[in-house]
Amino acid sequence: MLRSIQGRMLLLSAVAILAALGIAGWAIAGVLERVVTEGIDRRLDAEIALLASTVAPDGQVDRARLAARAGALEAGRGWTWRIDGPDGAIGSADPPRLRPGPVAAPPPPPGAPDAPRAPPAPIAEDAAAPQGLDGVDQAGRTIHARRLRLVTSRGTVSLLAAAPRAVVARPLREALTPLLVALAILAALLAAASLLQLRLGLRPLARMREQLAAIRAGRRERVDDDQPVELRGLADELNALAADRAAALATARQSAANLAHALKTPVATLALQLRDDPAKAAQVARIDATIRHHLARARAGATDTRASVRIAPAVDDLALAIGRLHAGRGITVTPQVAGDPVAAMDAQDFDELLGNLLDNAARHAATQVWIDVRVASGDARRIELTVSDDGPGIPAADRARVTEPGVRLDERGEGHGFGLAIVRELTELHGGSLTLGERDGGGLAASVTLPARHQSAGQA
Repeated sequence: MLRSIQGRMLLLSAVAILAALGIAGWAIAGVLERVVTEGIDRRLDAEIALLASTVAPDGQVDRARLAARAGALEAGRGWTWRIDGPDGAIGSADPPRLRPGPVAAPPPPPGAPDAPRAPPAPIAEDAAAPQGLDGVDQAGRTIHARRLRLVTSRGTVSLLAAAPRAVVARPLREALTPLLVALAILAALLAAASLLQLRLGLRPLARMREQLAAIRAGRRERVDDDQPVELRGLADELNALAADRAAALATARQSAANLAHALKTPVATLALQLRDDPAKAAQVARIDATIRHHLARARAGATDTRASVRIAPAVDDLALAIGRLHAGRGITVTPQVAGDPVAAMDAQDFDELLGNLLDNAARHAATQVWIDVRVASGDARRIELTVSDDGPGIPAADRARVTEPGVRLDERGEGHGFGLAIVRELTELHGGSLTLGERDGGGLAASVTLPARHQSAGQA
């Protein structure tokens, strides 16, 4: 996953989303807890104020008044209150265990010289502000309490109001449950948005990759110029690279073709002149084989895998040219192309291949040459091209031999015996094959299979 740009960005987005939502949830939970706790504190402070209203300045509790207000102190199970003063404890019989508060100073002994004649009013030790405390009651339940200490003439009076911690936790749970569900839904939506954003953001890269594959396969010549700003420079460089490669291929192909044309005819002529001298003819054949071997390697290395040629127009042009060339002998060339097939080969190679087949057929035909082109039966990736004539044909025993360079069965006609050899070489160079057979009714039927190039909307 870390090797993928999309995977890395998704991981970073997931970490960022979880961290942000975690912080948001923690902050919201803290705010909710504080709000709920403050509400409970206000309720407990109200109870403490009610308890304080029953304490006299001398620390004595007005029990009648306390009994009249006891109903307001009964808030439910787990809610407790207690008054601890000089006269003892009133309220809950089992006080909760709390953190100990400050100890009040003992009152002065009765009859002291400086003792006041009238007891002062109760004074809170902590500036009349109840103190928040947490503890555990006798049942082991966690509680939240508020305590106020009053200083009276007879000592300290402690006022305590406590509530079970569950009254804080329960509304928190009720509030946090939908909050967590909402955060989970928000996380899912953000994750989906991040994934969608990444897919949309990386789509130009995927489209560029498809276009590069199409260039390599020969269905395009360049990537689209209309790219996002971040990819525009890359697209320009790729197009420049494709153009340089095409130029280099064209140069290499032209050099190989020039060398082939420069050497083919002289070597063929020399072979014919020395055919009566076996030793010299063998040396010439060796030279010819070496030249053809290296030319084939050079030509294979310079083959443009992106090239394609529409077969129907090329067949019509060559049929017309060969027909005119042999019109004096009454030769008629009849082409028949099924559909509009496209071969995955260079147009110059196709013209040379078909031209040699037509020229060979026209030179040996009596009156007719036929061209038949169709998609191979059962394999849409192959194209079958058959050139047949009504001539004498080639015996089955000699069909393999005539595709060798310089081999001629009819010494009376023109030519050097290289036509079918060139056809075989070009066909095999492009991954096809050459088959020589007999036409129904007599004559030669030369069939080649070629790779098909499927047109696409993105083809340049």
